[in-house]
Amino acid sequence: MGAPAHRPATYADLQAVPEHLVAEIIDGALETHPRPRPRHAVVAAELTAELVPPFGRGRGGPGGWIFMVEPELHLGTQVVVPNIAGWRRSRLPTEPETAFIETPPDWVCEILSPSTTRIDRGPKRRIYAEFGVGHLWLLDPTAGLLESFTLTEGTWRLDGTVQRGETVALPPFDAVPFPLDDLFAFDDPAAPSPSET
Repeated sequence: MGAPAHRPATYADLQAVPEHLVAEIIDGALETHPRPRPRHAVVAAELTAELVPPFGRGRGGPGGWIFMVEPELHLGTQVVVPNIAGWRRSRLPTEPETAFIETPPDWVCEILSPSTTRIDRGPKRRIYAEFGVGHLWLLDPTAGLLESFTLTEGTWRLDGTVQRGETVALPPFDAVPFPLDDLFAFDDPAAPSPSET
């Protein structure tokens, strides 16, 4: 007897995953990983807080973007959940009526962790390219490193990397630079120490 045939994961399989896990369907396989740890969640919140005023609302910047944290994207048969995604308002002019979005974003940021790095740098990066996501940021909070890629003729081109102590001025949000260190609230030297609280 041969090996049993592999059954592609279904949306019902994804919905059956416990809520404390993030679930995605990537290349027909159900992939799960834990919800983000505090450092990861704070970095996502801080990055969103940096981008929304100038790029979402046009306060001190060009505006014209919609941002979402952990949206469920249905890209063909792939179901992926980026940490943060952004759409130019012209491409997502109205709120979707479903719990998921089928319009590929213009920008995605994946915040790397030990449980997601393999998928974020591998199949998800490929999927984003296949569906024409124009910009991809990979942010590693442990290494304090941000990599920016632009999709050029179906291939990711590295625009640049930013390390702790440097300023982020990377496409498509290079109009309003900000210090990368501002994303790491737990590392803020001005924050009160545990003995002061």
